[in-house]
Amino acid sequence: EILMSESQERMMAVVAPDRLDDFMAVIDTWDVEAAVIGEVNDSGRLTIDHFGQRIVDVDPRTVAHEGPAYERPYARPSWQDELNADSSARLDRPATAAELAEQVLAVVTSPNQASPAWITDQYDRFVRGNTALAQPDDAGVVRVDEATGRGIAIATDANGRFTKLDPAAGAAAALAESYRNVCTVGARPVAVTDCLNVGSPEDPDAMWQLVEIITGLADACRVMGVPVTGGNVSLYNSHGRAKGLPDSSINPTPVVGVLGVMDDVRRANPSGWFEEGLAILALGTTRDELDGSAWTRTIHDHLGGLPPRVDLEAEAALGRVLLALSEVDGPDGERLVRAAHDMSTGGLIQSLVDSVLRHGVGASVDLAQLQSRDGVDDFAALLSESGARALVAVPEWAVAAVAAAAEAEDVAWARLGTTGGDMLVVSGTDLLAEGAEAGSSAGGPLVLDLAELRRGVEGTLPALF
Repeated sequence: EILMSESQERMMAVVAPDRLDDFMAVIDTWDVEAAVIGEVNDSGRLTIDHFGQRIVDVDPRTVAHEGPAYERPYARPSWQDELNADSSARLDRPATAAELAEQVLAVVTSPNQASPAWITDQYDRFVRGNTALAQPDDAGVVRVDEATGRGIAIATDANGRFTKLDPAAGAAAALAESYRNVCTVGARPVAVTDCLNVGSPEDPDAMWQLVEIITGLADACRVMGVPVTGGNVSLYNSHGRAKGLPDSSINPTPVVGVLGVMDDVRRANPSGWFEEGLAILALGTTRDELDGSAWTRTIHDHLGGLPPRVDLEAEAALGRVLLALSEVDGPDGERLVRAAHDMSTGGLIQSLVDSVLRHGVGASVDLAQLQSRDGVDDFAALLSESGARALVAVPEWAVAAVAAAAEAEDVAWARLGTTGGDMLVVSGTDLLAEGAEAGSSAGGPLVLDLAELRRGVEGTLPALF
């Protein structure tokens, strides 16, 4: 039981003998049980004794390097091509400003996009008092050294819908989103952990998904320069081939966690703005990428096509911009970045809604500059889920600094608007343009009252449960 049990919340440490007392002092500080169980030697053997009886004496390579390897058959599913051909391009898009507003509200108040506070607020996420940021911010930030303020940031992300459409790209996208979230709060990504959730590896379709996920994640980690330091799998999430169903597995869902380090957690960037009069800027390029999106799920109950393109070089460049800006102060010692939030599931409109509701400060947004640069209409500008994008809110005097940092890394940027008021007002170039004609209704800005918006977003889960 001691050797083979898989009890959780355990680890092993190899400690220099002259530092053992220091190590145990840290252990005692946190009321953790610990025991010295052995020592490193030059025998080349792993030996384990139990009450004076030698029960293990092996070459360590037989355990660490020569264990059994699964060689299960796998193949691209016969239904994959049909799934990828079923693009969201065939779905009806909103034809009027009123339809767009209705669909935006449906997306941001859907169970997957609405506030999880009803669940997360039941947990004391400030235990021991060293939490600097917690949900709903982009990453959790914890102080680990009170003297210096040094700390860590952790984010986990997953998108089973993207991974169903393209397992390798979905795994890479999960890594990219977690990496982006860690950079958004101002931490430098250094390590990755994962939990790979798929169907039965005895099913060649699910085994193919697992192989693609592992390959996609490994390749992406090499590009991003962050190693996988540990992780696990959850297999057999399937009830077999049910009659009439081509696939009875869960959507393959790699959950990817990224850990980052910060020199001072007091500089962590919140995801929502506190102040009025800040400039809101979008970093990154928006493309018309709606396949697998929250919009297709919420409005059309549809899954098909190809996920947004994963550009890891663009993700790394965006990360460098966010980290550089997070380290800058103004002439009076003011922080340059007052808020930062990634764009992911739900697109730009989800990020805007999250940001205005975080502290109840509204915003006036004009999509024209972003649309002129990226060539997208109001609908795609708000709901596309292109990667490598983020929002930042900065004082007016800092706009030039953001532009310079973005241009230095060849990251596109656009001025979106200004914080303030108790409304989120979004105008654009077609459906949301003043007086625009679309279908049978005149266009006009999207106007969301923050109080009503909060009731909708925060009321979804309590109403369901």
